Amino acid sequence: MDIKLFRFINLLSGRFIFLDKLMIFISTKMKFVFFIILVVLLFKKKNITLEAVVSILISLFMHFIIKVFYFKPRPFLERRVGILLPSKVDSSFPSKHTLLVFAVSTIVFIYQRILGSIMFGFSILTGVSRIWLGHHYPSDIAGSAVLGTFTSSFIHKFVKRK
Repeated sequence: MDIKLFRFINLLSGRFIFLDKLMIFISTKMKFVFFIILVVLLFKKKNITLEAVVSILISLFMHFIIKVFYFKPRPFLERRVGILLPSKVDSSFPSKHTLLVFAVSTIVFIYQRILGSIMFGFSILTGVSRIWLGHHYPSDIAGSAVLGTFTSSFIHKFVKRK
């Protein structure tokens, strides 16, 4: 099912130039939009940004540990797929882009439901864009989303206790 869903999404790449450019933009620039949101929140609600930064750091650490012990080939290494941008040939799981945007979205959602919901929408688009570009399988995206969300939820519960 993972490969079928990957093919369904990835086969659309290269057919619609507007969507290709949009997916490239989302995949490469969405992290900067999230960064700007965190900077703005730093001046309005410092605790949101601080929790998000802690969550980002722990997520990056977990990403590093997983990559050390587990290797899953990227889709373009195993099969013929459409690639719109070059990518590293490291492990496909977890998707760092998806992991980080979901980690930030979760923290923001806990404090500000509307903004957090919008950011979750952009996080989902980021994950889809990674499949569209041929860099990740849907299971990589789903696993990264769960990992990022879980990490931020855990961080929030931990900070809330103290």
